[in-house]
Amino acid sequence: MKAVVLASGKGTRLAPYTKILPKPLMPIGDMPILEVLIRQMRQAGIEEVILTVGHMAGLLKAFFNNGSQFGMPISYCYEEQPLGTAGPLASIQGLESTFLVMNGDVLTSLCLGDLIRFHKESRSTATIAMHHRKVKIDLGVIQTNDNQEIVDYIEKPTFDYMVSMGIYVFEPHVLSYIPPRQYLDFPELVHKLLAAHEKVVGLPYDGYWQDLGSPGDYEQANQDFDKLRNIFLPNDY
Repeated sequence: MKAVVLASGKGTRLAPYTKILPKPLMPIGDMPILEVLIRQMRQAGIEEVILTVGHMAGLLKAFFNNGSQFGMPISYCYEEQPLGTAGPLASIQGLESTFLVMNGDVLTSLCLGDLIRFHKESRSTATIAMHHRKVKIDLGVIQTNDNQEIVDYIEKPTFDYMVSMGIYVFEPHVLSYIPPRQYLDFPELVHKLLAAHEKVVGLPYDGYWQDLGSPGDYEQANQDFDKLRNIFLPNDY
């Protein structure tokens, strides 16, 4: 089974760190976050990793090379121009069976093998790993009707959402919905699949998940990795 890791973004929200390093090379503990992901994928039985690269591609290739030092064959798909999160998949050769896709900046204790098994058992076209998040609004929220009459006023409400963890499992015919060399993000791809009545399911996961989107998130992930390394890499080699 193959996995695609999205590693071409500029990581602007994590600046100034990403002025000198691509986000997948940002260290978590004593290794880059992408190395943590590669080790997790290896433990889940993934046999090959393809990195989509663009921004600072040379640094990523210099560090990971062909993957031999990680016991995992690694190849590269270069983006000449940004293609979004889903767009690069159309340029990757050999995705002929069920495959995994991950953002290159996610720290999670999710067992990828469990996600893959769930996908196959559900017989879905696409499976999205989901995490519950509460979002607090630090303002009074006003609700109105069509006549701009106030019908409710909620002081500093908290909203509950299921959010994408940036981890997906796809069947290969998903690629037929992705036009080559055109920009496409995953929400747009999911809308296309739903419009075509393809089966798209989500796996709720209430364990650890942190997107390294901001300096605060990154610092928190580093602290958590130091304390809980064994839950992220329980069978580390």
